[in-house]
Amino acid sequence: MRTVIVAGLGPADVDLIPPRTTSVARDHPTFLRTRRHPAAVAFGDASSFDEVYRDADTIDEVYETIVERLVASAADRTTVYLVPGSPLVAERTVELLRSDERVDLVVEPAMSFVDVAWARLGVDPFADGVALVDGHRFDTEIDGVRGPVLVGQCDDRFVLSDIKLAIDAENPPTVTVLQRLGLPDEAVFEVEWTELDRAFVPDHLTSLWIPRLPDGPSAALGRLHQVVGRLRAECPWDRGQSHHSLVPFVLEEADEVAEAIAALDPLDPTAPAIDDFVSELGDLLFQVMLHSAIGEESGDFGFVAVADAITSKMIRRHPHVFERSPGEPLPTMEELSAQWREIKQQERAERGE
Repeated sequence: MRTVIVAGLGPADVDLIPPRTTSVARDHPTFLRTRRHPAAVAFGDASSFDEVYRDADTIDEVYETIVERLVASAADRTTVYLVPGSPLVAERTVELLRSDERVDLVVEPAMSFVDVAWARLGVDPFADGVALVDGHRFDTEIDGVRGPVLVGQCDDRFVLSDIKLAIDAENPPTVTVLQRLGLPDEAVFEVEWTELDRAFVPDHLTSLWIPRLPDGPSAALGRLHQVVGRLRAECPWDRGQSHHSLVPFVLEEADEVAEAIAALDPLDPTAPAIDDFVSELGDLLFQVMLHSAIGEESGDFGFVAVADAITSKMIRRHPHVFERSPGEPLPTMEELSAQWREIKQQERAERGE
């Protein structure tokens, strides 16, 4: 079996390199994920994957390329792979190697930047229920997360901008920036959420502490689900409705959404009409939630089933988004139309229509 040993460099300079990391690197061919780490100087003879970062079009392509090269290297010899910090914290390549059946993965633990972060912040991550999130996947990883969050790998302004735009809150939190923890030029300071991508220069040793993650879509839908459940339990009108009795209301709300859209000014999206549009969309969403609540009571289906059904359908009907290989060109509008018709025909055939 091909063997890859993954070991950590620790969070700062050479003083925090684990002895075990030095030992395995001395005994086997060694690769560095990147030389952009203060402790990398201790392994001057090791090859690095920095050129992969320069040449790849996407970060996912970087990770996939690194894994393929490590698997190839391990074909006839045990190979060591050195990563910044700990191999067990915010290391996507390690996740991919762990799930790759072509190699036997051995992980050597190391101190992580999060250990230093807890000390600087005065935080007990277990007691405070902290979530650890990758800045490059912030918008997907915060789904359903509430409370405090430590965000790692905030290495450029684009990542910071994506993080800022992922949360639309009336009262956004103040963020603590942690840079170069454990090094002589360490910096820990606060910035306002609106200035997150402008107030400072990020680097590859930058992380963020968000003491309170504002409510997102999951929390908002959860509250609406609770409200609808209580209405079904306590309001005579809502309790008396069925799927069939609600048909006129579904049609009425859909018409009112269309009217609200017609009233929007395309040249001024901030006009007061937007409030009416939001309100009408909410009325239509309430109908969806009410039908879902009725389905839950009968045991037929619930809102999760409704959400899962449309999610699966959209993924299935958009292979050019969810199955496209890195660098593969997008189809033309004509090709997309033909693809859509073909997929719908396949769905009908599977249903026997």
